[in-house]
Amino acid sequence: MIVFDLHCENGHRFEGWFGSSADFDSQRERGLVDCPECGSKTVGKAPMAPAVGAKGNQVSEPTAGKEAQLSNAPMPPEVEKALKQLAKAQAKALEKSTWVGEKFADEARSQHYGEKDEAPIHGKATRKEAEDLAAEGISVAPILFPIAEPDKLN
Repeated sequence: MIVFDLHCENGHRFEGWFGSSADFDSQRERGLVDCPECGSKTVGKAPMAPAVGAKGNQVSEPTAGKEAQLSNAPMPPEVEKALKQLAKAQAKALEKSTWVGEKFADEARSQHYGEKDEAPIHGKATRKEAEDLAAEGISVAPILFPIAEPDKLN
């Protein structure tokens, strides 16, 4: 089962449980998905943040004694369109790039200093490693959208 945050055309936000994304699409197309608050059948997926727990060595600091509240408004269409375009651009850029995993900083330096031929690479680097690379004049850029590591794909 998969849980989607959904919203209707009137801005009501709610959860829906489906067997898959295709099940959601199928049920919505058949008019089986509606808003529990107003009954609207114009329902879409709302933006969702992944459920990622804090690192064990991190302490959450409350903001003036309150937790931050996220908006429950639907994402504006122009923002959704821009995010989709960015995701497509990232996917296209990564098509010809080689995953180097935890060795990203070493591989980037090897290419920069001529020890290896230059080729597009992507992988993991700590913030400190990325800052050090930039300080050395080595171009680096963050990956904007999460990707699955090749060895962790089904």
